[in-house]
Amino acid sequence: MNEVSEPQACVTSDSSHENQGDHLEHRIEEVLVALRRVIRATDLHSKHLVKTTGLTAPQMLILQAIRNMGQVTIGEIANEVSLSQATVTTILDRLEKRELIYRQRSLTDKRKVHAHLTKFADTILLGAPIPLQDQLTRQFGHLKEWEQTMLISSLQRVAQMMDAHEIDAAPVLDVGSLDRHTQAAHAGFYPQDEAFSQDKRKTKVG
Repeated sequence: MNEVSEPQACVTSDSSHENQGDHLEHRIEEVLVALRRVIRATDLHSKHLVKTTGLTAPQMLILQAIRNMGQVTIGEIANEVSLSQATVTTILDRLEKRELIYRQRSLTDKRKVHAHLTKFADTILLGAPIPLQDQLTRQFGHLKEWEQTMLISSLQRVAQMMDAHEIDAAPVLDVGSLDRHTQAAHAGFYPQDEAFSQDKRKTKVG
């Protein structure tokens, strides 16, 4: 029976540890690349949304909620998009300044204030790209229940490993503050300006 000498055993053990280390390093790189792709995709979509509509993802979600629900209160919008009423109120204030929504007190209950879309908002929503969050929602819905559970568990574990599990976060796929100003808005550019100018020119001609 052949016996492995002690030096040979040490070399074999060291080689095995090196292979395990290389394998772990490769796995970690795969995790980092996947995370980077998610962050990058979210950032690129947010920039594309601002460039094409002048809106952030949270602003778009709120406009869509108003369109889909019709006559709604701030509380109902907050429940629909899973954001706090304070955040929704701030976003609505900015959307109202841009003439994308208007608020009106209820005719039947004066304590309630309803949010409505303007025609400018309707036009923007018609030409807006599909939100990245909607794409994720549809794809996630096609997964089997055990796949959904496994995915949620894995993402929660990643958040815990990064010490991010206690960070307060809303269920919105976006980067930055949810109630931030858009760069387009800060620069004074609004997508509806051109349409508004055209309407004014038509009125003068008429």
